[in-house]
Amino acid sequence: MLGVSRETFERLETYAALLEKWNRRINLVARSTLADLWERHIRDSLQVFRLLDHPARRWADLGSGGGFPGLVVAILAAETGNPAGTVLVESDQRKATFLRTVLRETGVSAQVIAERIEETSPLSADVVSARALADLATLLGFAGRHLSPGGLCLFPKGRNWKSELQLAREAWHFSYEAIPSQTESQAVVLKIEGLSRV
Repeated sequence: MLGVSRETFERLETYAALLEKWNRRINLVARSTLADLWERHIRDSLQVFRLLDHPARRWADLGSGGGFPGLVVAILAAETGNPAGTVLVESDQRKATFLRTVLRETGVSAQVIAERIEETSPLSADVVSARALADLATLLGFAGRHLSPGGLCLFPKGRNWKSELQLAREAWHFSYEAIPSQTESQAVVLKIEGLSRV
């Protein structure tokens, strides 16, 4: 179903088990979505990862929370070598501790920065992702700070993505592709390039 190696699948299983355990104490994902964890969160993150179609030096996941898609990206990159590095930015110290715990338990390498996105030193990332964090205009503001020139944004968005896109165009120039979500009808992954302020 996921199309990953056995080793990667085992790492994802370790991650899922830790998430279910930690979610009782800190709200990493909505409890109502735990029963559908593999489809709603893991497979949803896999589709974002698979949109990277060129070598990348650094992938920055902003507002990582429970680690979607950032931790999934780091786990897959451990096998593929692409991206070469993953950075997870999460200001909530408890969630940052969770992210570090998963990395340690899965033996995966990634950097966790426990700071606010707007206070983090520019990351110069080739790819910036964020899931369920903010409206598109706000995300593009964050991306403008942390994206390297010529970089790519990958943002999963729900059914209101068209109105968010319209608002974002008031402040930003960019080209985009709306890729239909494999896990949720009416949702898309926005693949955004050529970002600059109006």
